[in-house]
Amino acid sequence: MAKAKASELDWNKLGFGYRDLPYRWQDEYVDGHWLGGGLTADSNMVLNEAAQVLHYGQEVFEGLKAYRTKEGKVQLFRPSDNAKRLNNSADRLLMPHYPEEKFLEAVKAVVKANEEFVPPYGTGGTLYLRPFMVGTQPLVGVTPAENFVFRVYATPVGAYVKGLTPMPYVLSKYDRAAPAGTGQAKTSGNYAASLLPEMEAKKAGYADALYLDPKEHKYVDEFSGANFFGVTKDGQFVTPKSNSILPSITKRSLLQVAEDLGLNPVEKQLTLADLDNLAEAGAMGTAAVISPVGSLTDLDGKKHVFYSETEVGPVTTKLYNALMNVQLGDAEDTHGWVVPVD
Repeated sequence: MAKAKASELDWNKLGFGYRDLPYRWQDEYVDGHWLGGGLTADSNMVLNEAAQVLHYGQEVFEGLKAYRTKEGKVQLFRPSDNAKRLNNSADRLLMPHYPEEKFLEAVKAVVKANEEFVPPYGTGGTLYLRPFMVGTQPLVGVTPAENFVFRVYATPVGAYVKGLTPMPYVLSKYDRAAPAGTGQAKTSGNYAASLLPEMEAKKAGYADALYLDPKEHKYVDEFSGANFFGVTKDGQFVTPKSNSILPSITKRSLLQVAEDLGLNPVEKQLTLADLDNLAEAGAMGTAAVISPVGSLTDLDGKKHVFYSETEVGPVTTKLYNALMNVQLGDAEDTHGWVVPVD
């Protein structure tokens, strides 16, 4: 794959895909410690055919973004939370922690080295960052690796979904696999079980599938790549409380934003019947930010329309603007979420 050139990119039509940028960060874990890491121009990794990650999936990853402000500066949003979540996932998969200060160093170094690829303010684009860790030791038996690679790559992206455009969703007929997690059954970076239901949903004309809890098939969990939220008819922000969904940083941020806006936010179990009390609904995550849910079709073909199938609800708009304004530097960061890339 040829290296990307910033001068050849249309910042307003980036899409959400991979581009081979000049630099990424790599560090190796050998003999019980990290070697220190640094930038590399090589976008390829060489793995033994018996590498643990290829057969037993000892791997975790994160996703975060770098934003260009109106003044041309670049900033990150809550990167320490990504570092903590990566290490929480690593605990469950018997992987070493990557030190939080090294995580921040790596992310900043990758952004600085590829700064020309941070999209201009106002284009809707961002620089997406993917930190990940994989077990590289050649193994045949089911046993944890002792050697690992930590990497961070970056790619400029546009909107993952069509911004504030209401989209149709469908209830999934599949269970969302509930892999490992300590208190959180879903670790960061386990989406393969979502591929089949997501693709079937898209082929049928829907944006994504919404999963119910894997135990009772009674409570709302999340979408394939984003958490679910709703706004009740009396104006309360609600989002599912579940041990089988990704502990989303965007969700935590929006719970705080909703509190700031006086929406009395709450995490609780939501049944399908509870959806009838929602005036608005949406998907939320790092990639999606906020995507309004215009409608949800159940397995019997019954369609539930929320605020509108064509217009965005007023509360969803307020939430989106409040969060994006902080991420883009257009509003005061009163919670200490923004980290400048110096």
